[in-house]
Amino acid sequence: MKQAAMEIAPANLDLTEILDRIDASVAEGHISEADQWIESLEPADRLIVLSRLSRLTRRNLFLGLPAEKAADYLHDIPEVQALNLLQGIEPNDAVHILDELPKDERADLVGELPQSAQDSILAEMKSDVAAEVRDLIEYEDEEAGGMMYVEFVAVPASLTLGEVTRKLQDNAADIAGYDVQYIYVVESGSGKLVGVLRLRDLLFSTPSQSVRSLMIVAPIAVKATQTLKNLHQFFADHSFVGVPVVDDEDRLVGVLRRGDVENALAEKYANHYMKSQGIVDEELRAMPLGLRAGRRLSWLSINIVLNIVAASVIAFYQDTLAQVIALAVFLPIISDMSGCGGNQAVAVSMRELSLGLVKPSEVSYVLKKEIGVGLINGFCLGLLIAAVAWLWQGNAWLGLVVGIAMMANTLLAVALGGTLPLVMRLLKLDPALASGPILTTVTDMCGFFLLLSLASLWLDKLI
Repeated sequence: MKQAAMEIAPANLDLTEILDRIDASVAEGHISEADQWIESLEPADRLIVLSRLSRLTRRNLFLGLPAEKAADYLHDIPEVQALNLLQGIEPNDAVHILDELPKDERADLVGELPQSAQDSILAEMKSDVAAEVRDLIEYEDEEAGGMMYVEFVAVPASLTLGEVTRKLQDNAADIAGYDVQYIYVVESGSGKLVGVLRLRDLLFSTPSQSVRSLMIVAPIAVKATQTLKNLHQFFADHSFVGVPVVDDEDRLVGVLRRGDVENALAEKYANHYMKSQGIVDEELRAMPLGLRAGRRLSWLSINIVLNIVAASVIAFYQDTLAQVIALAVFLPIISDMSGCGGNQAVAVSMRELSLGLVKPSEVSYVLKKEIGVGLINGFCLGLLIAAVAWLWQGNAWLGLVVGIAMMANTLLAVALGGTLPLVMRLLKLDPALASGPILTTVTDMCGFFLLLSLASLWLDKLI
C-alpha cells in the first residue's frame, strides 16, 4: 500500500472538496492519506462523508484499511450501505472486518444478508463463531434475542468474590469494551441464570465471601422470544436500564438495554411512515440515481392509475360541472379533508396494532368507535363548508349539497381508515404500504361522486 504525507484537512474546505480529496487518495492507493482526511472530520461530518463515497471508493477504502478501523467505519455507515459493502467484497475479507465487531452487531449484519451471501461468509468463519452467529440470527429483529447484546460478564455461583475479582483481572483485555452494569451469576455446567451481583457488593465486601451469599436471588429476566410490544411494556413497568435475557431453559443468553428497545420502536415507526409514503426499501441519496428513481416510480405509477380511476368520476359528471362551475372549487377541499380524517384513523389503528391494543379481527369494534368520531367531525366540517358555500354564492342549495357531501365522505373516510389496516393485516398484507393509496383513491372517488351526484339531483336549484 502506498503511503503519502499530508496535512490535516484545512477548515476552509467543504465536504465536497474533502470527498474529492478522499476519492483521489483512494484511487492512487494512498489509503492511509484518505483515512487521515476522514479522521480529521467531526463525527457528524465523518458520517456524511463515509455515506457519500462512491461504492467503488468505499470498497477500496475498506479493503485497504486495517480490519479494526474498517469495522469502526462499518459501524458508522447506514446499514444498507454496510450490507452492500459486505456483498461486494470477498467473503474472507468480509469475515476479517466482521470479526472486529461486537457479536450482536456482527449477527445483525449477517442476518440481513441474502441467504447465498450468508452461507458464503459463515463458511469462512471459525466454526464456533459461525455457530454463535447462526444461533443469534434465528431470532426475529423485534424479539429480545434479536436486540440483546451478548458480551457480558457471567460467573459461577460457587466462586468467592476474590476469585471473581481475579477472573476479571485475568480477562481485562477481553472485557474492557463490555458495557458492564452487573455481573450475572449462573449455575456451573447448565448456564442457568440464578442471580445478579452488583459491582458495589463485589468492591466493598470481603474477598472470602461467596458470590451466592451476596447475589440478588431469582432476578427478573425476559425470554429471548419476547416481542417488542411486550418488551416496551416491560420497561414501562420497570425502571431498569437493562435486563438479562434467557432462553426457554432459563440459560443466560444476553442482556437487553432499555435504549435498544426504544431505538427499535423508533425504527419501526420510521419504517411504517416511510412505507406509507411509498419508500418501500431504505433509500439514501448517495445511492445510484437509476435505482432510486426506479423504486419511487414503481410506487408512483400505481398511484397515477388509481388517481385516473378517481378522476373518471369527474369526467362522468362533466355536464353538471360545466353548468355549476363553483363545484370545482369544492371538489379538492372535500377529497383532501376527508383524506386527512381517514389518515388520522389509519395512524391510530397502526399504532394500536403495533402495541397489541387491538386485534386484526376486531373490525366491528374499531368501526363502531370511528363512526362516532366521523359523525361529529363530519357534521362540524359539513356545517362549516356549507356556510362558506352559501355566503360565497348566496345559494343555500349549494351549501346543502357541499355540506352533505363533506359530512358523508368524512364519515366514510374515518370508518375506512380505521378498519383498513386491520383488514390488510388479516389478509397478510403490509398495512403501512397499502392503506394510504387505497384510502386516498376511495375517498377521492366517493367525495367526487357524492358532490356531483347530489348536484345533478338538485341541478335546477343550483343554476
